[in-house]
Amino acid sequence: MNDAFDSPIPGDSDIPEEFRIIKPVCQDYYLVDGCLRQWDGPMMDVLSPVWVKRAGQEQRQHVGACPLLSEQAALEALSVAVGAYANGRGPWPTMSVGERIQCVQRFTRAMLEKREEIVRLLSWEIGKSWREAEREFDRATAYIRETIEALKELDRVSSRFVIQQGIIGQIRRAPLGVVLCMGPYNFPLYETFTTLIPALIMGNTLVMKPPRFGILLFQPLLEAFRDSFPAGVINTVYGEGEAIIPPLMESGMVDVLAFIGTNRVADALRRTHPRPHRLRCVLGLDAKNPAIVLPDADLDLAAAECIRGSLTYNGQRCTALKILFVHRSIADAFLEKMAGGIARLKCGMPWEEGVTITPLPEPEKPDYLTGLVEDARTRGAEVINAGGGTCGASFFYPALIYPVGPGMRLYGEEQFGPVIPVVPYDSIREPIEYVVSSNYGQQASIFGRDGDLLAQLVDSLVNQVCRININSQCQRSPDTFPFNGRKDSAEGTQSVSDALRIFSIRIVVSARDTDDNREIITNIVKERKSHFLSTDFIL
Repeated sequence: MNDAFDSPIPGDSDIPEEFRIIKPVCQDYYLVDGCLRQWDGPMMDVLSPVWVKRAGQEQRQHVGACPLLSEQAALEALSVAVGAYANGRGPWPTMSVGERIQCVQRFTRAMLEKREEIVRLLSWEIGKSWREAEREFDRATAYIRETIEALKELDRVSSRFVIQQGIIGQIRRAPLGVVLCMGPYNFPLYETFTTLIPALIMGNTLVMKPPRFGILLFQPLLEAFRDSFPAGVINTVYGEGEAIIPPLMESGMVDVLAFIGTNRVADALRRTHPRPHRLRCVLGLDAKNPAIVLPDADLDLAAAECIRGSLTYNGQRCTALKILFVHRSIADAFLEKMAGGIARLKCGMPWEEGVTITPLPEPEKPDYLTGLVEDARTRGAEVINAGGGTCGASFFYPALIYPVGPGMRLYGEEQFGPVIPVVPYDSIREPIEYVVSSNYGQQASIFGRDGDLLAQLVDSLVNQVCRININSQCQRSPDTFPFNGRKDSAEGTQSVSDALRIFSIRIVVSARDTDDNREIITNIVKERKSHFLSTDFIL
C-alpha cells in the first residue's frame, strides 16, 4: 500500500501557504443581462473533497457558497438571452466576425489575469492536482486562441463570391440562437469552454450552468464576461440541475443544448423540449473505452500507457481506458507490470508534487466503486495489486481486477474512477465482439507489433468507434483533431474547427448574374453596408 495514502488528514499548518484558501468565496450574485445581480435567496455550500483537521475535528474544507437560484430566476436568465439574440437581430448575432473576435480576445486577456485564482479553486473544488489544474487552465486558453485562428481561416474561405450556373452567391455561416451550455465536473473549465467559446464567437447567446462540482472557479470570470460582451450575451444560472434545467428546456426557448454528461440525462432533457426537431444537440456522453493488448505487444509500453490512460486524474475522464482486453498468454506478465506501476504512483493531496491519486469529488463515489469491486470478487475476480480498493475519507486506492468477464458490473458499466478491469481473451474475435455489442463507441487503444493484425483490428473498429489509438492511450488532444463518438457516446463532432460549424448554419445570399445585380452587390461590399455580405480578409 502506498504510504501517502495512510498519511494523516492535514491540518492548516500542513498545507503550504501558497495553496491555502485564506477566505472562502461567498458568491451571492450571478451574471444576468450584463449585471452581477445580487441574490438574496438560499445559498449552497461548496465543500472540497479534501478533508482537513481543525480543533480536533475532521471535516471537508469549506471552499465557499454559491446561489441556489429559483426556477423563476433561471427562466429570467433564459429570457434575457432570448432578448439579446432577438431572433438573430440583436447586436451580437449581427456583429461582424472581426468584432466578435475582438470581444473574445478582450475576455482572454482578462481571464489570464485570474489564472492563479482559478487554478486554486479548480484544485480545491474537484481535488485535481495543482499541476493538472494549471494544465487545464492553460489548455482552455490555448483552445480559445486556436478557435480564433480557426474562425479567421473559416471566414477567409467564405469571404469570396462564387458564380455557378448564372447565379452569384456568397456562402457564410450564421448563428443558431440561444445555447444552454452545461459542462462536466472532471474538466469544468476546459470542457465547458470547448462548447461555450465556439458558441459565443459564432454569434449565439448563452445561458451557462456550471457543473455540480467546479462551480466557484467561474466566479473570477464573471466580471470578464460582463465587461467583454454586450449585455445579455452570456448569463449564468446556479442551483440544483433537476430543479432549474427542465423548466428551461420545457420553455422551448433553447435552440441548442450543449451538454457533457451521461446519455440518460441528455435523453431526459431532450424529451422535455416541446419542439425537439428544432433543437440541435451537441453532446459528449458516456464511454467504455477498451484497450486490446495483443500477444506481441511491448508490455512495458502497454502497461505504462494503460496506467496513464486508466488512472490520470483518478480515471475520471471520458477518454480514460475503462476496460483492458489482454491475451491470456501474456496476462500474468502484463498484470505484474501493471501492479508494479500502480504501486509506484503517488497518492496524496492535490498540492503535493508528483501526485497522481487524489481525493474524489463525488462523496458517493468510493462506496460505488467498492460495490463494483465486491461484485466482481463475488463472481470470481480478484484484486491483483496490494491495497487495491482500499478507501479512506474521499480517497479510493486504484484496484486492478482480474479476471473480469460477462455478468460482472465492471464488464459493462462505466466506472469513471480508479478501478481497472482486465479481461483475458483467447481469440481476437472476443474483444471485437465486445466493441460491436457495446452501447458506447468513443475510442479504443490497440497495442501490438504485427502490422497485419493491427490492420485487421483497425478495419474492424473504424465503424464502431471514432478514434483508434495505436500503442498509446485514448485521448482528446490535439484539439485540431475531431472529437466525437458513436452510439450513446456523443452527438456532434467537436474540434476547434468542427465546433464552429456545429454551433452555426450555412447561409447563402444569391442573385442572378446580371449587370444590375453585380453593381448592387459591389456597392454593398465596397460601402461596407452589410456585416454578412463582405469580402474582408481577417489577418
